Amino acid sequence: MPLHRRVSDRLRPWYLLDVLAFLFGASSTLWRAADGFGELAVLTPLAAVTAGASGLFAVVVLRFTVGNLWAYAVEYANAGGQWTDLPFLVPVGSGLAGLLLTYATTSNLGAAAWAGFWAFVVAAGVVAAAVSLAVGYSEASA
Repeated sequence: MPLHRRVSDRLRPWYLLDVLAFLFGASSTLWRAADGFGELAVLTPLAAVTAGASGLFAVVVLRFTVGNLWAYAVEYANAGGQWTDLPFLVPVGSGLAGLLLTYATTSNLGAAAWAGFWAFVVAAGVVAAAVSLAVGYSEASA
């Protein structure tokens, strides 16, 4: 098998998101350490290790978030639901609303992501309990 074929079989488009998340995490740490790029900052070993760790942490957060949202969508579809159903869209919309609202008030992307995640989790729990109750009552009456 030619080398270009082996490489293209192993590289997935999702890996680009990992690289972008790593670059975002590392560069934002370096940006904060240098107080912007207005002056030339000296890259110390501690700053380089901290930037690398921040980049890896950004990749973990991306994988965790995207993986959980994808698993939620797939499990909902496997249970017979459609991705356009209201019980599926309410938690996703709540998470996005929490993210946007928090970012608009604090201008802190980390806090906004955290708030969006927890808004999604709480809304998913409430929707799951409501749907379970509704299904239980409909089965009892039948």
